[in-house]
Formats: sequence, structure tokens, C-alpha cells
Amino acid sequence: MGKLLTAGGICKRKVSVGYRQTSLVAAAQLMREDHVGCLVVVDDANGSRQVCGLITDRDIVMAVVATGLDPEPLCLEDIMAQRVVTANEADSLLDLMRAMREHGVRRVPVVGLQDELMGMVTMDDVLKLLAQEMNMLVGAMGAGIQMERMRRQ
Repeated sequence: MGKLLTAGGICKRKVSVGYRQTSLVAAAQLMREDHVGCLVVVDDANGSRQVCGLITDRDIVMAVVATGLDPEPLCLEDIMAQRVVTANEADSLLDLMRAMREHGVRRVPVVGLQDELMGMVTMDDVLKLLAQEMNMLVGAMGAGIQMERMRRQ
């Protein structure tokens, strides 16, 4: 079988992060460089990165650009979402999808046993995975029909 269908099994382990005091301009530049739509805001605690917030490109647009604020003096802690929906590595894909739906989020940081950042799962990741799984099922249907035809010849 392939990957385990758990948050830890499907998450991307390379996560773009920022810190509370990271300037908003630096954060936006990092998002651009890394081709991502969000940063996980972390605190370094005892050598592990603890999730303390999340900021998206939309947060920057809605809270700063659309309101006419000057982004220069602002840092991530000024506008980050502090109530972050996370998933544990052992959470099933279904649990992950339920959490996304219930909380209306598209991005979920994945944390380990000590709540340390382990990875990130996005709605795009989930949809790609589900499309691959569905494609395998369609292939199985086609193979079954083909095998039945061969037996009847």
C-alpha cells in the first residue's frame, strides 16, 4: 500500500514559518519567494517550533492593504490568527477533512506529540490525494471488466 492516510502521512514537511516579530513586509516577501499563501507563526521553545499563529496572504490584504494601513511598522503578531486549527500526526484523513469543514479553513498545520510543528496539509493537498484515490478505483473497475471479458472468451 501507499502512504498512510493520516495527517502525518500526507503532510508536507517543509513549512514556511515566521515569528511573532517578523515584519509584515518580510513575511509577504517570504511568501512570494516560497510560492505559498500562508506562514505558520512559531515560537522556538526548547529546540522545537511551537505553533502560535497563522497568517495568510488574504489576512494581509484584508487587515492592512484594504484598510489603508502602512505595513512597514507592523509585524506578524499584529494581525495573525492566534486560534489555529491544528491536526495531530495520527489524525485520519477523515478527521482532517472534518476539521477543515467545521472550522472553514483551507490550511492545517500538523503537530507532533509535544505540539511541535511537523508539517502542513492544505485543501489542495487533500483534493489531489482524493483525486488519485478515485482514479485508482476507476482503474480497478476497468481492470475487473477486462478480466471478466478475458475469462469469457
